[in-house]
Amino acid sequence: MKEQVSFQGTEQGELFLIPTPIGNLEDMSFRSIKVLKEVDVIAAEDTRHTMKLCHYFDIQKPLVSYHEHNKKISGEKLIHAMLEGKSIGLVTDAGTPGISDPGADLVEACIQQDLKVISLPGANAILPALVASGINTDHFLFYGFLPRQKKDRTQVLQELLPFPYTLVFYEAPHRLKQTVQALKDIFGHRKATLARELTKRYETFMRGSLDELLTWVNEREIKGECCLVIEGGTGYEEREESWWVSLSVIEHVNHYIRVEQMDKKQAIRQTAMDRELPKREVYNVFHEAEM
Repeated sequence: MKEQVSFQGTEQGELFLIPTPIGNLEDMSFRSIKVLKEVDVIAAEDTRHTMKLCHYFDIQKPLVSYHEHNKKISGEKLIHAMLEGKSIGLVTDAGTPGISDPGADLVEACIQQDLKVISLPGANAILPALVASGINTDHFLFYGFLPRQKKDRTQVLQELLPFPYTLVFYEAPHRLKQTVQALKDIFGHRKATLARELTKRYETFMRGSLDELLTWVNEREIKGECCLVIEGGTGYEEREESWWVSLSVIEHVNHYIRVEQMDKKQAIRQTAMDRELPKREVYNVFHEAEM
């Protein structure tokens, strides 16, 4: 176990996770501006994008690139700089670093080296979408981006089907239609909210059912980053209404193999999960039929 006392002196540098606006520059906090002016180096997902932000707030600090494609080499250089006593401010293009971006890898590396990681509160898309959705906020699960491949996406949504918690997803506009279709196919008629272009001029909330949302997205081209908030599951009653209830175990497994193009191991695991059966039991039933 490691203890971090964030604001006591140390000879080593530290990593500051600094949120930046997701659209409206007025959401930049006074503290975030102050810290960006005080750190030795700013590590940015896209230095060109961050340069505009720095110019707007008169922040004059060296910028280095840190993103998914150079995170190993750049991360090692940043760790070395902190071990020599330099402080690093990490920013993403929009929102909080470490959420659906490689910032999490740098945080882990810092912790392994006993370097301080100090996270500032600030802008993100998750909470504004959730609290304005009109859907229960007592408990929620943020998933992030769903897999792009259909069979992987279906498997994830099947796993999330019985969850009683509100679900929050990110999605890019060019994949929104296929994602909402998949949500409708798995989750049925649940309440749903689409939040797009949050904090920007064309901020839009579409609230209704997944059926209504699917119709809406299919009638237009969607622009801007999107956040989807979906009502949680209802447990046993919802599982009773699932698509597979009329299938035998063997038919259930074969559906995943033939339609969803899973291999046998994946299909057996998913069938066991759907039916809340031991995987070994499904395996035995399926392989006895093959003999």
